[in-house]
Amino acid sequence: MKNNYWNKNIRYISILLSLWFIVSFGCGILFVEQLNTIQIGGFKLGFWFAQQGSIFGFVVIIFTYVFLMNKLDQTQNK
Repeated sequence: MKNNYWNKNIRYISILLSLWFIVSFGCGILFVEQLNTIQIGGFKLGFWFAQQGSIFGFVVIIFTYVFLMNKLDQTQNK
């Protein structure tokens, strides 16, 4: 039972860290040229991701992790 909890926790962390990598490194560095063809509020999307997008993505990932872990904790306590 405890092993299943930690396996799910590690899976959540792996998936969320992968998403964070894609948003911060991928969108901010690797795909910046493709994203710069789109503009938001007068700024190129690649610039926006490099400056703000990765921070917003990280905050969303934190709240997602909290939600998933609360849900996992509730199922473990039943």
